[in-house]
Amino acid sequence: MESTVASQAPVRLGLEFTPRPLPGMVALRDDAEEADARGKRIGILIVAYNALSTIKPVLQRITPNVWRNVEEIVVFDDASHDATYELLVGIKALRELPKLRILKNPQNLGYGGNQKNGYRYFLERGFDVVVLLHGDGQYAPELLAHMYHPIVKGEADAVFGSRMMKTYGGALHGGMPLYKYVGNRILSGLENRMLGMNLTEFHSGYRAYSLHALRQIDFTHMTDDFHFDTEIIVKLHHQHFRITEVPIPTYYGTEICHVNGIKYAWNVTRALRRYRKTCRSVARSPEFQEYFVLYPPKKMSYSSHYWALRLVGRNKDVLDIGCGDGFLAQELAERGNRVTGVDAIESPSEQEVFESYHQQDLNSDLSGLAYQLRGRKFDYILLLDVLEHLRSSQDLLRLCASLLQPNGRIIVTLPNVANISTRVMLLFGRFEYTERGILDRAHLRFFTFRSGRRCLEDCGLEILETKATLIPIERLLPFDPDGRPMRGLNRVLAVATRALRRLLSYQMLFIVRPRSTSLPTSR
Repeated sequence: MESTVASQAPVRLGLEFTPRPLPGMVALRDDAEEADARGKRIGILIVAYNALSTIKPVLQRITPNVWRNVEEIVVFDDASHDATYELLVGIKALRELPKLRILKNPQNLGYGGNQKNGYRYFLERGFDVVVLLHGDGQYAPELLAHMYHPIVKGEADAVFGSRMMKTYGGALHGGMPLYKYVGNRILSGLENRMLGMNLTEFHSGYRAYSLHALRQIDFTHMTDDFHFDTEIIVKLHHQHFRITEVPIPTYYGTEICHVNGIKYAWNVTRALRRYRKTCRSVARSPEFQEYFVLYPPKKMSYSSHYWALRLVGRNKDVLDIGCGDGFLAQELAERGNRVTGVDAIESPSEQEVFESYHQQDLNSDLSGLAYQLRGRKFDYILLLDVLEHLRSSQDLLRLCASLLQPNGRIIVTLPNVANISTRVMLLFGRFEYTERGILDRAHLRFFTFRSGRRCLEDCGLEILETKATLIPIERLLPFDPDGRPMRGLNRVLAVATRALRRLLSYQMLFIVRPRSTSLPTSR
């Protein structure tokens, strides 16, 4: 009989609720409405390191409504040197807490590494929402429901707790040291400016994420250090996820701070610089490499894209060979042009802008492409940054000549190997291939103005006009490409390039058409 009664005893959901007074004379109200999971699978990720004296109070401060609604509360002990893990195992066993799970990393993964480990845990188990809570008690577990509520309602993809908001008296009222407060505000202001955001605080570790959003974030090369929190904001913002803030109180006690403030600030600003360089395609930083575009749109005046847009105009039939992901094609389509794309990649990111797209290795037999394009005639055919990648250009140029309207034109760009940068490099005995540019390691041929003209004329083409493109200084200098300083520098460079075309031209642009005595088309 006793065993029957015992089996019917209610399962304990959590520890005895022992809240801590909220600063700013704010009463802790019932959170039943905010805690409602609404059918979502919610997990709480508690990161802990040497938290022996604080981890039990953290668990006791989680409200009964949260214990009732969340599916799991998982503590990831990051190889603590004290008895944090053993204490938690004992609490779970003695209090019979089925929703509490304790995991210990075999070695210290670092603040960011521990988070990544935790997020992967919830992603692999198909959860919908995860809330990050620290085991040192600096963030209020009493407000967990307020953190995940906007995500459950579908109003946000990420929620950040902000100590700078005044609901609970602000950060200084809660005991944040003045130097940390000032540093936080300065760094957050810098981040807002560099990212174009408007957050009150970037450096709170109290966060909730939609797992749908985290599933689309690449953690592979992100840092294991404390500025992981900044990197994840950058990625969420870049990928246009909805971020909102909720006010949280500030608690500062006798806990040990493991963050070196100077190093942290340096790492944060370095991460922002690396992100911006990656987005501008100046460098490929591993942690942001998914945002790197090898051949990005060339938006500055007198670039190859600038000339192509001006020359093509509007409402034309355009064949873009070597179209890449379709960035130029998108701008052409916005001007009413009908664009057909050809490239070796399987699926361009902007494929929807093409009337049709054809995958083709231009170094292989072109008969299949010729068959697919049979009967088509184009006003303009673009060969931008293409011929230098080919073992032989004659077959492709012959095909292009056969696809032109009677008054059609082919626009060809070739890199100028006689550019000043290459000359200086050779002067010092260097000839180093690069990821892109004039000495792109994928280039099979190199051209000067003279050899470029000869290549086209030998293929039966008449050169109607020649233009020069400018050295892309927008990728070299840390200025806004649309800003006044960059536009001014570009105008100065344009004047110099016209005067010293062979020396300063980055690319040569040729506008050509078939000669009446051009090479016959292949049968």
